Amino acid sequence: MSLCLRPKYLRPNLIGSLFRYSTATTEIAETNDHVLIDDSDAAQAKEAEIERKRNISRLAPSHQNLISGRRPYEEAKSITHLTVKYNRKMYGKYGSASGVNPILCFPTRKDISERLEYEAVAYPYSIKQMMDQAAQKRREEELKIEQRDREVATKHAKLETWKKELNDKIAKKLSEANAAKEKKERLVDEVRRHFGFKLDPRDERFQEMLAKREKEQKKLEKMARKEAREKQMIAKLQQKNVGIGDK
Repeated sequence: MSLCLRPKYLRPNLIGSLFRYSTATTEIAETNDHVLIDDSDAAQAKEAEIERKRNISRLAPSHQNLISGRRPYEEAKSITHLTVKYNRKMYGKYGSASGVNPILCFPTRKDISERLEYEAVAYPYSIKQMMDQAAQKRREEELKIEQRDREVATKHAKLETWKKELNDKIAKKLSEANAAKEKKERLVDEVRRHFGFKLDPRDERFQEMLAKREKEQKKLEKMARKEAREKQMIAKLQQKNVGIGDK
């Protein structure tokens, strides 16, 4: 019997508690409507101090703005921040939130005229003229390459001839050196035979006799060359006379 009647006794209590809760909530809301905000300097300083303590990163305000995606400086800190280039950059990065007038992003009449003047001086030729110049330059380079290839081919064809001439020169120098060495040895032997006994080549008498023999040898060689030239001239004259007689 008691089990069946218990919910009936509990229901009024539940409804009463809900009514009291709703009444208390309404009173709290009405009370909150009349809360006053203290905007004095002390309160603002206190709020600023609280915000400073919340900033555990210890970043500068400009760096915090960068991390938060805001313009780093609200006011100009240097003369660079007053330039048109800097303000255009800020508007391009942050848009209207940067506070920059978008008119600054467009070139002025003066800028356009200066740019046109610069392009007229820096790029005086039209596209067609530049293409013709580039084609002419390519043709000249190709001609230079072809000429260089022909020179290389010609020199390569003469390579064997040059090698033979070089080897002949080397052989001639070696033969001349050997002949001079043999001549020197022959003169030394003649000087030794002249004295009839073994003498040190560094001896003064030996050196004097050797110089004398060398002088005599040079004189004989000179006479031999002279006779050879005379014989050659006589042969040419005889050949010339024979040619005249045949005519």
